Amino acid sequence: MSDKPDLHITPTRFEMEVDGHVAFILYRLQGDVVELIHTEVPSELAGRGVGTRLVRAVLDRLRDKGAKIHPLCPFVAAYIARHSEYADLVSD
Repeated sequence: MSDKPDLHITPTRFEMEVDGHVAFILYRLQGDVVELIHTEVPSELAGRGVGTRLVRAVLDRLRDKGAKIHPLCPFVAAYIARHSEYADLVSD
């Protein structure tokens, strides 16, 4: 896996393919805020850090776009709590 994973963005998901399996974060737009709803990593990829890499890639992409987020997903919220450099992305 490279340092900068390729993200595929659909109208409802940020997707990352690894070894033929797709991990994703489900999202929706609420005005100018991106709500990150749910993160899912296939069991075949469990324990390999794929979820962490996906969250980091999505947050980096959203930062580059100047977006604000609302982390509804507990996994995303926990990642931000451990990585305060992303706290500025969270909408008030």
